[in-house]
Amino acid sequence: MSSSFLFRSAVLRRPLVGSFRATVQARQATSSSYPYIPGGPILKGTVNEPTTFPPPSKTHGSHHWAFERLLSATLVPLTAAAFVTTGSQYPVFDGILGVSLIVHSHIGFDNILIDYIHPRKFSVLGPTLKWGLRALTAGALVGVYQFNTNDVGLTELISGVWHA
Repeated sequence: MSSSFLFRSAVLRRPLVGSFRATVQARQATSSSYPYIPGGPILKGTVNEPTTFPPPSKTHGSHHWAFERLLSATLVPLTAAAFVTTGSQYPVFDGILGVSLIVHSHIGFDNILIDYIHPRKFSVLGPTLKWGLRALTAGALVGVYQFNTNDVGLTELISGVWHA
């Protein structure tokens, strides 16, 4: 008999449950950076316990979604109004446009972080990136304020670049 025949027959005679259990135990022994947690790292309790729901909040859900859509829809006429009035005459439009663009961008990037880098899975990276986004948003707001008060303003800069 050939050795491959003996190997195949030995593999077929082994019970599948025992070999699966041995494979799982071997993988657990070799993966020291990811310890085995019974039930998984996310699930808590048993399957018969009810799920926990977050407390109701006006800043999330339908109010949050409605604010995002309203802000997105308002940016088009706000941009047109800011360029028609040219920033130096009405600096209020420059300020509102700058803040609206930054808040719109913050909401978009925050939604990306919520969808793809969830704190349950990325316990350190998720909150770090969220606070980094908040810091960048605050810095951008300060920069837009400084640019609109101490320089020509947002719409004047864009119209100057457009006509150059």
